Amino acid sequence: MYRLLSGLALLWMLMGMPIAAFAASPMAMPAPEPYCQWEVKDYSIDQSLCGLTGDAERGKAIATDSNQGNCVACHLMPVKGVEAYGTIGSPLMGLGARYSEGFLRLRVVDTKQINPLSIMPGFYRDPKLLHRPAKAYRGRTFLTAQQVEDVVAYLVTLK
Repeated sequence: MYRLLSGLALLWMLMGMPIAAFAASPMAMPAPEPYCQWEVKDYSIDQSLCGLTGDAERGKAIATDSNQGNCVACHLMPVKGVEAYGTIGSPLMGLGARYSEGFLRLRVVDTKQINPLSIMPGFYRDPKLLHRPAKAYRGRTFLTAQQVEDVVAYLVTLK
């Protein structure tokens, strides 16, 4: 049982979710934002989520924040000041030169559309499809549409 709980705690940490989410009492959180539908065509989501424009600096902050995107938990990234990176995922250096913005958006939104066996969370999957253990997180995506667009804007800069 301890190993299972440790594994679940590790998974939550890697996904950047606070361990407090296991608690039975709901956390005070704002209402979930409306969910924007997206469409995949040729392994790409070409339209930005909700028509939003991303900001690369905010995206870098989200990608390195352990309470948000937490990309550094699994990926090596070209970011100074980060002492430890994960090695589960591929390195992200040069990503923007190799892939289109639409492909990168799909990877962040729901990478299982590309690789069903991926352990990377879908950061903007339909909340109705997510099974969240804490009531405070039900009906929510891992990242907001704006946060996804910010992360995509950052990943595109990694040439």
